[in-house]
Amino acid sequence: MKKQLTTNDSEQLLKILKLRFEKNMHRHNSIEWGSVQKRLEKNPEKLWSIQQMEQTGGEPDVVDFDSKTNEYLFFDCSSESPNGRRSYCYDFEAQESRKKFKPENNAIDVAKAMGIELLTETQYRALQELGNFDTKTSSWIQTPENIRKLGGALFADFRYDTVFVYHNGAQSYYAARGFRGCLKV
Repeated sequence: MKKQLTTNDSEQLLKILKLRFEKNMHRHNSIEWGSVQKRLEKNPEKLWSIQQMEQTGGEPDVVDFDSKTNEYLFFDCSSESPNGRRSYCYDFEAQESRKKFKPENNAIDVAKAMGIELLTETQYRALQELGNFDTKTSSWIQTPENIRKLGGALFADFRYDTVFVYHNGAQSYYAARGFRGCLKV
């Protein structure tokens, strides 16, 4: 599968991203849109990934620039966990372990197919500094290997003016739990 948008789709997506960028300057007040757009235009596969984030309800936006790696970071900034990425268990192993009522897919494989990664706990907490996200939903986050080996996985949400990070069996899935992604461009 070719991971590149048509010229028209690219132009439409860049318009959406620019409007979101301008509407939410508090997320990236020291970043210039022109620089971001040039970077995206030079990386069509990254623009394709952002389109995947957009199509699944993530409302991706620039949240940071990493001067060490010279990369812009896009996070899903939808108010709730992206609607098009809910009801998934954590990973393939967890999905296969379910004997009954297997979920349609899993967060890790869907993220990989989209060309993104689940947010880390640190990234999730940084996102919450930009607003209140997941006040009614929750999102799987990257889980340390030692926890995953024991069958668990981490998720996070925002309740009572606090970010909560908690655990569940990796095979669990809920209509109100999805995942948020990070894309480095």
